[in-house]
Amino acid sequence: MKQAETQKIAADSAVTARIPEAYQWLLVPVQETPQSAIGWQAFRLTGFDTLAVRVGQKLRNDELLLTGFAPSRLQMELDRVPLWRLSAGAQAGGDSVAINHLVEDFGRYLYLPRLKEPFVLLGAIRDGLGLLTWEKDSFAYADSYDEGAGRYRGLRGGQQVFSVDTESPALLVKSEIARKQIDAETTPEPPPVDGPRPIPPGLGPEPVPPAPPEAAKLKRFHGTVELDPARVGRDASRIADEVISHLSGLVGANVTVTLEFEAKIPDGAPDTVVRTVTENARTLKFKNQGFEKE
Repeated sequence: MKQAETQKIAADSAVTARIPEAYQWLLVPVQETPQSAIGWQAFRLTGFDTLAVRVGQKLRNDELLLTGFAPSRLQMELDRVPLWRLSAGAQAGGDSVAINHLVEDFGRYLYLPRLKEPFVLLGAIRDGLGLLTWEKDSFAYADSYDEGAGRYRGLRGGQQVFSVDTESPALLVKSEIARKQIDAETTPEPPPVDGPRPIPPGLGPEPVPPAPPEAAKLKRFHGTVELDPARVGRDASRIADEVISHLSGLVGANVTVTLEFEAKIPDGAPDTVVRTVTENARTLKFKNQGFEKE
């Protein structure tokens, strides 16, 4: 009886060990534009973690599942598709979009970046509304649109808004449209005059001093970090979310990421490990790899 139980346990262990080898392909639906057909991309999974862990790591590493979203990248998607459209009761000519409609768009359409959850999108919206450079890099916020008056109610830009949620009917507004309304409502009209009046000597406008030269912008970033070998996936994921995503979300940014590591093995590597590592490195298209005697 004990021999039969031992054989069954050994068989179950062998099956469990074979599962990572049997299930190693990830199929992801993709669509480049609203007009293009839906296709499938196949990715080979590597490593010895559970299937769910390997899938999550692959999706995050290849930006097929985003846990962070930059406001500038959200603005790019709003203009690219475009996602601007008429909101309920508004006649803005496609210059605004309701936040709850935007949440539905990112949860429904494959041609938009795949976000981990709606709160990733809400974070990008909140960050974009608070940008001092909102006129160039993001958008404005309005409580609603007044059809009769032809204006946005509660319009503001470059201000933090904390009441943003997935059910919010409030609007994101194109920055150039918002700027026109803000300027029209804040610039006072000059008082009427009967005719030109002479300016007494010495009371004319003083010459405007030249503006100081604009400080040079920072145009390059580089960084080196040491990772814990036992938690490479976790640390690399945090770096991707908290550093790389902010840089790659900038318009025109060219981000290069290189992973370099070295392993010292005092007792020498077993042949099985040498074969496995060499084959996986070749499959993953390492530019430089190999074992050495010293």
